[in-house]
Amino acid sequence: MAASMGEAGAAASDLQSPASAAPGMESPPIQYSLILEHLIGDKRAVKELSPGIMGGLPMPMKSDEQKMIERGMESCAFKAVLACVGGFVLGGAFGVFTAGIDTNVGFDPKDPLKTPSAREVLKDMGQRGMSYAKNFAVIGAMFSCTECVIESHRGVSDWKNAVYSGCVTGGAIGFRAGLKAGVLGCGGFAAFSAAIEYYLR
Repeated sequence: MAASMGEAGAAASDLQSPASAAPGMESPPIQYSLILEHLIGDKRAVKELSPGIMGGLPMPMKSDEQKMIERGMESCAFKAVLACVGGFVLGGAFGVFTAGIDTNVGFDPKDPLKTPSAREVLKDMGQRGMSYAKNFAVIGAMFSCTECVIESHRGVSDWKNAVYSGCVTGGAIGFRAGLKAGVLGCGGFAAFSAAIEYYLR
């Protein structure tokens, strides 16, 4: 009887040994850095935030007219025309402003003692404003067109496009006065374009 009970106790201990040994097995410790990598690190699964998943309305397909308008607005010709109009308006305003603060506007060099009339002053202001407007329009159109062509050729949109375009525009304008003026115009416009790009970016 005692022997049979001993055998039963040994069998029970054998049956319980795997279960009792399981909690005692050493499990690998949880590392906080690994959890962070899966939550906010490089191993984080990126989910696509499309309107359908987010519950929003899907974007409608663009019509052929819309695509044509977008292509036209992104073309170099449209950008050049837009810059030409903007330069014309800005140059005219700048010319009128400089004429307004110039004390020699309206004076006749042949008769410096004559007081100019309001019509003569307005006429000189209009002529100066138109001159500035034409120059700014030409510069704006040249700069925008060359920048667009250079960007399309390089296939990259960065600050170098503005520098190259400034050099081409300044060189073309200054080249009319000679080679030295063209080189100086290229360097000056390129430096100015680089400074503007650095400030804007």
